[in-house]
This record gives sequence, structure tokens and C-alpha cells, in this order.
Amino acid sequence: MMYGESPIRLPRISHVSNSGSDFGCSSDHTSYIVHIPPTPDNNPAQVSIVLREFDFNPASVLVPSAPGDIDSGSSRKDNEPDLTDVRISEEEEEDDTLLYKISHPLTRIVKISPIIIALYRILIVVRVVSLVLFLFWRIRNPNNKAIWLWLLSVICEIWFAFSWLLDQIPKLFPVNHATDIEALKATFESPDPNNLTVKSDLPGIDVFVSTADAEKEPPLVTANTILSILSVDYPVEKLSCYISDDGGSLVTFEAMAEAASFAKIWVPFCRKHRIEPRNPESYFGLKRDPYKDKVRHDFVRERRYVKRGYEEFKVRVNALPHSIRRRSDAYNSKEEIKALEKWKHWKVKVEEDQVKEPRPALVAPKATWMSDGTHWPGTWAVPCPHHSRGDHVSIIQVLLDPPGDEPVEGKGGEGRALDFEGVDMRLPMLVYVSREKRPGYDHNKKAGAMNALVRASAIMSNGPFILNLDCDHYVYNSRAFRDGICFMMDHDGDHVSYVQFPQRFEGIDPSDRYANNNTVFFDINLRALDGIQGPMYVGTGCLFRRTALYGFNPPDVFVVEEVQSGCCDCCFPRIKKRSRATVASEPEHYIDDEDEDRFDIGLIRKQFGSSSMLVSSVKVAEFQGRPLATVYSSRRGRPPGSLTGSREPLDFATVNEAVNVISCWYEDKTEWGFNVGWIYGSVTEDVVTGFRMHEKGWRSFYCVTEPDAFRGTAPINLTDRLHQVLRWATGSVEIFFSRNNAIFAGPKLKLLQRIAYLNVGIYPFTSIFILTYCFLPPLSLFSGHFVVETLTGSFLIYLLIITLSLCGLAVLEVKWSGISLEEWWRNEQFWLIGGTSAHLVAVLQGILKVIAGIEISFTLTAKSSTGGDDEDDEFADLYLFKWTALMIPPLTIIILNIVAILFAVCRTVFSENPQWSNLLGGTFFASWVLLHMYPFAKGLMGRGGRTPTIVYVWSGLIAICLSLLYITIKNSEIDGGWFMLA
Repeated sequence: MMYGESPIRLPRISHVSNSGSDFGCSSDHTSYIVHIPPTPDNNPAQVSIVLREFDFNPASVLVPSAPGDIDSGSSRKDNEPDLTDVRISEEEEEDDTLLYKISHPLTRIVKISPIIIALYRILIVVRVVSLVLFLFWRIRNPNNKAIWLWLLSVICEIWFAFSWLLDQIPKLFPVNHATDIEALKATFESPDPNNLTVKSDLPGIDVFVSTADAEKEPPLVTANTILSILSVDYPVEKLSCYISDDGGSLVTFEAMAEAASFAKIWVPFCRKHRIEPRNPESYFGLKRDPYKDKVRHDFVRERRYVKRGYEEFKVRVNALPHSIRRRSDAYNSKEEIKALEKWKHWKVKVEEDQVKEPRPALVAPKATWMSDGTHWPGTWAVPCPHHSRGDHVSIIQVLLDPPGDEPVEGKGGEGRALDFEGVDMRLPMLVYVSREKRPGYDHNKKAGAMNALVRASAIMSNGPFILNLDCDHYVYNSRAFRDGICFMMDHDGDHVSYVQFPQRFEGIDPSDRYANNNTVFFDINLRALDGIQGPMYVGTGCLFRRTALYGFNPPDVFVVEEVQSGCCDCCFPRIKKRSRATVASEPEHYIDDEDEDRFDIGLIRKQFGSSSMLVSSVKVAEFQGRPLATVYSSRRGRPPGSLTGSREPLDFATVNEAVNVISCWYEDKTEWGFNVGWIYGSVTEDVVTGFRMHEKGWRSFYCVTEPDAFRGTAPINLTDRLHQVLRWATGSVEIFFSRNNAIFAGPKLKLLQRIAYLNVGIYPFTSIFILTYCFLPPLSLFSGHFVVETLTGSFLIYLLIITLSLCGLAVLEVKWSGISLEEWWRNEQFWLIGGTSAHLVAVLQGILKVIAGIEISFTLTAKSSTGGDDEDDEFADLYLFKWTALMIPPLTIIILNIVAILFAVCRTVFSENPQWSNLLGGTFFASWVLLHMYPFAKGLMGRGGRTPTIVYVWSGLIAICLSLLYITIKNSEIDGGWFMLA
């Protein structure tokens, strides 16, 4: 059926009952396809294969062998390499082939100019020295006329110096990494004696997309993200996509089904014409010429056809809430008529005394109905027991079956709207998942949903690598998956826990008023951490190694290290270089002593739960995630060609087990969320999860691609932006007061990495000192005193050196990171705005949680908004004003500083003995604060200076309070003076 003819009829879905023991699905189970890991006999164990000599002593590499816990029940495919009991000796050198291949490095370091880095480090030292001397001078020279003002300023300045050091020291070793996709293709997808069919030897990737609210996260946005994933440039048979709907919404489910239907023309169209980006909404909305560099004569016609199909697809998805409501009303009306007839029939029987039966319900529940005439097992539009957001069964539906390993070419010829002759029509597996929720269980928000996906995917596809994306972050670069795999499959890639991609955003206003792009964090801080132990995990756009998520330690492989001069292992990074002799000097076993400790089946069962299929998948995922056993790579590599086997059909038991492991009770008495999977206990579960991996000694990498790997949306409204920052800061405070504080980390965490994580937990507390410091200028101007007794030459020289060194560091950071000075300055401005509002509230909430045990709850940030007055304006939401209590402190600071400047100027001008130096110092200080607050003030003004009434009300109240406070203080001074005279 073509996508544009009529809405598709959805099949019955697989779900379990409240107890988790019943399992209902359609009668035809042959549509399910299981991903049995394609290793020989599906169970790595015990048989070693000796490699022949290659200019050095022979080494042995153990490969998978006999069947064990996973029994496929079928014979080996003809094109699958038989690695059982095979030995290659020197006598067979001419006839047989190597089980390893020489591969080129898949990644490289792009050096930053040594001159820039040297100047950068020199300026850091200069600023540290100048700060120490300045603080020492400030302590030695108090302002005796206003000792309270001096003391407050010195305390704040000491904290600012400490906070700046925590932020700056980890930036000493910035690096840029680049990938070589062509080398990856040559290594894993080129003709080879072990791979005569040229099948891809790349490992599998499971992609997780999470959504929780169909109203705040529109299904059309999620559907576009899914379409961009299904069309990426990665082997189709190695890719699986899982959509987690934590709200259990039928709207989201049917939107995903519509997306699966539309993908049948969108994905081949992208492959044929090499479309970029492969998000249809973004592609058809491009402002550049879509026909540039397109040479096929049928491109214009096919593009027009696909665009028309996408417009129809959008209409169907956007109309789903209405169509589902109308369908449900029709079915419910019929049910009400049936209920009424049953009641009448019961009444007649009772009156005739024929039989005594329980009274039937007169009113049927307002159910939500699927298109096949059955109740939706998830959340209903009118919630009721067992059908609400926090109370519904597990749901798994395979929307797109896993593809075969052979290409399926499309059809072409005259009379066809789309000519897909010679185009691979296969689609990756797409699975809809909604975990079970029941009252009385802590479902742990997003972290719990992600862990449910980890377990379900381990049983259904077991990709050794996992990529997680938010529903509004789509694949902008179709080759980004290959870039990430380059780090995992490179030399020593088995030590890499995850590859973090930078977050890039669309729909941001050109001036980036509220620093929504976060370029300083993504292009400076994370790039600098890449030179130590790796960037932090920031929640989306991250490619994980599955075994690292499982909480295992990295493999302990002996390496020879060249230490940089003057550095120590605990403080600074080392340049690691593996010795060839080390690789081939001793026998190798697939499961060595270390692996026996890391993968003890009994221990795994206690940690992972009762599912034997889940436990059995752990070792398989570890083996498939290894780099190839090449001459220069890890000794623990896998043989080339070991992942070219075929998949086998899925059976009923596998689907049943996948449903079972996403039940709400499965995690009881296990270590899920504590040592396994995403970590629970914080609203910023992403940072904590990455921290635990680094604490175990894992390495991570930062992958910056051109063009961007992923793009998403960010709130451009001031209120939404403040609430977003509040959530991040609250999570940081939770980290500071938990065992995840970097102070308590183990010895495997590098010192500079530890400082970076420590700064994550400490930075919200800087808001206390920022708020105090922003009130010092008006206090200085009102009192007529300054933070120093007089503006001496020493004070001005120190201030000049500190300011110039900061400007120099900013310029050099701009040079080696590639951001603009305007972006750097916007970040500085919003750092002050957030520090006086959201960060301060986060500290208060965190302290209340620790002391009083008050839990903190947050709502999702809306992914799109139509709140602006002008719907045609792309940035209408920027001018939408929504009052929040977070705005009170910054608004107070702005009004207080403006009033203080006006008051001080008038007093000095009309004074008989004017103190111009104090006026100059206080005015400069207050202007510095106001300059940082300019974006906040501009946000309050709205579009065209239309300031909301609430701003005038609060301004008047604050002004009255300040005036009364000043009058009270002056009267107290006068009364005190008369008392002294008396």
C-alpha cells in the first residue's frame, strides 16, 4: 500500500499484563525477527587459533567456538567463516590466509598551533600569579573606612579566583581529533580472503530515541528524527532503532507507524540521490538551492513526488490526536450502547426471576482505541486504572522487521513515480518500546527508560554499541555513525567507553541572546578535556560501548608509555604507544584470567537480573565490540570477518523475554541504576553516568565532524532557558552532595579530569558570591565608599593586568577553538544572569533536599512553541514573556544599580567636598554589572520595547522598598549622631 492512500492499519502489539506473566500478541509470530549475534555458533568460548609468524614470534588469538547458552537451532550459513579448530601454520603459509590484517589508523590528532598553546599556557600562569599577588595586596590593604565592604569584596574575589582555577586548569591540553572514514571502509568493507562476499564486518549499533510527552515533544519532530536515523550511511543489517515512549501515548505509537510507512520511499530516495540532511523537515526547508550538484535527470520529478508525500505524511501525523479522539468516541459510543443493552437484559432477567447475575456496569470506561478495534494498552486520553501515565503494561512493537544480509534492489521502468532500480530498499529494524509502569514503583525518569531500552535491545539485537539521541536531535550528517565507530575500532579502541558528539542547535536567534548554543562549553571545555581522559557525557549524541554501560572495567592490557617531560601520570595525559613485541610475545586466550573476573556468569546474574538471555548476551556484545586483531592493535582483538554472518528469524520466546525485562519489577534486587546502565539519583544522570566510567579508568573521545553530526532544538525564550539552566544546576548540586563527588573518586581518574568533574559540582555555589558581588556597587555608591580606601596605582595596575590577561586568554581560546568573540561574550553575560537566578535557586533546592529530604521535580522543556504574536516569525518565541520568580534577583540587581548610579552622581555633583574617585570606581563597577545584564533587560522589554506590566509592578515595589530602606538607614545615622552629641 502506498503511503498516501489511506492510514495504515496497525497490527496487534505485544504486551504483558499487570503481573508480567501473561503475553498477548498477534497470531502470526513469523513477522518478528531476532538478532542472534553473528558469531560462529553464537557463543564465543575456548578454542584458540594460532596465527602464523609475521616477522616476529607467533601469537594466538582465541575466537568463538562451540554453542553454549544461545542455541540458534540452525546450521551454519555457507558464507559464514568457519573458525572452529582451525590452525594456520608456517607450512600452510602459501595457501592459507592471515586471520589478521594490517590496518591504517582510523583516527589522528590534528595539532593546534604550538605557538598558540604556548602563549595560552603562559597567560594562564601570568594570570594565576597576578591573582595571587592581587589578593595578597588586597588582604594587606584593608579599607578601614568601610571594613564591611572590604571584607565582602575580598571573600568574593578569593572564591572567584578559586572558581576560575577549577575551570581553567583542565584546559591546559586542548586537542582536536579527526577520523578517517575511508580507512574504516578499507578495513571493514573491502574485499578480503576472509570476506569474499564483501559483507560489512562493522559492529552493530543500537540507536535509542527517548520521548515522554506527546504534547511537549511533538510526534512529528520525533518522526523526523527516526527518519534521519533509518537513512544513515551505515550497513542496514547492522543498525537497529528503538523509540522509547515513556508516556505510553497512542499518538506517538501511530506517528512512529506512519514514519515506518513513509520511510519506505524516503530512505531509498536519500540513498539514490545522496540527500543531506536526511531529516525531511530540514531538507525541504533548506534555503539553499536543492538542485545544486544534482545531475540525475529524474531528481526534480522524484523530489517533487517525495515532497508531496511528506506533506501528506505531515497532515496525517498532525491530525492523529483528532483522528484518535474521533475513532475512540465512535467505539466508546458503541460500547455504551452495548452496556445499556446488557443492563436492560439483566433487568428483565431479574424481574422475571430467571437467574441471579451480577449487575453489569451501566457506563463503559472511556477507552482509547487502536485502528484495529482493540483497546490501546498504554495511556488513555481519559486516564483510568491500568491506563494512565504512571500505570500501564509493557509494550513492544516491531514496526520494521530486521533486514536480511543481502541487498534488495528496487524496481524501475516506465510508468513508475519513483525509479529505485539498483537502489537497496532494505530498512533498519525499528522497535517501539514503552516500559511497564505501576503505582508504588520509582521509575527513575529518563534514566530508567534508557535502562529498559538497554535490556530489551540486548535480547532483540545486542548491538555492541549504543547511540542515544533526544527526540528533537536528528542526524544531520549521514556518515556520523562511521566517525564514531572509528574511535571504537581504532588501536586501543577497546579502552574507549563512549564517543561524545557536540550538540548543535537550529532555530537560535542570530545574536544568540541567551547563549543557547553553549559554544564555550562544547567547543572549549569539552575539547580541552579530550586531551586528558575525555569529555563528559552530556545527555544526547553519544555513542556508548555496551559493556562500559554494563559497568565493567576496561581491559587491563600492558602498554609501553612515553611520559611527557615534567609530567606525572596522575596529573597529565600520556602519549600511549603499543610495542609490537608486546602484542605478539605471549599466548592469547579469548577468556583470560582478567576476563574471568570481569565476566563471571554468577556475578553477572546477580547484577543484571534473572533473564538468562540477557546474561548470555553480555559476553557476545563484548566480543563483537572488540577492534580487529591487527598487527598494531589490541592483543584482545577479534578475527577479521567474524561479524559477516547472517541473522536468523526471531521466535516467540525472544519477544516474550524482551517484554519481560522491561517490566517495572525486573530491576528489584539488581544493580541496574546503581552500577549497571544509566545511574539513578540525579536529574543530570548523564554527567553521573559518564563520571562512573571515567572513574573506572575508561577513556572517552570528542568527535567534531564537518558537517555537524547531529542537530537539535533549544529553548530561545528567557523563561524556558532559565528553567533549563535551573535543572542542570540542581543536578550539579545533587552531585556535589552525593558519592559521585569527584573528591571521592578512585585513583584511576586523572587529576585534571577530577578537577573538571569537581567544578561541575561546585559551580552553582558561585552564585552566592556573584549575587553578593553584584550588590556591592550600589552599596558602595550609596555609602560613598569603595572596596579600596583610595584608587592607588598598585590597585589599578593589578586590575589592568588581570583584565588584559583575561582578554588575551579569550582571544587565544577563540583562535584554537574556532568560536567567535561574540559567542564568548554572550557566554560571559549569561553566566552572570544564570548565576544570579537559576544557580542560586538550585543551591537552595539542593540544600533543602539534603537537609529536609524534599524531592525536586521538573517538567519537560517544550520542544516547540507557537506562543509568539507573529506566527510567520521564526524567532517569535524569543519575544514571548512568561513571568517566573527566577527573574526577581536579576531585576532587583538592575534597578538597584541604576538607582545607585543616579543617586551617587547627584550627591557628588552637589556635594561641597565631592569624592570623585569613589564615584568613578563605584560607577565603573555598577556599569560592569549592568553590561552583563543587558540581554536579561532586553528580554524583559519584549518585542519593540513592549514591556509587560508585571515588570513595572515589580520595579515599583522594589524601588519603594529600597527608598524606605535608605530613609530608615539615614534616620538611624542622624539619631545616632544627636545621641553622641548629647
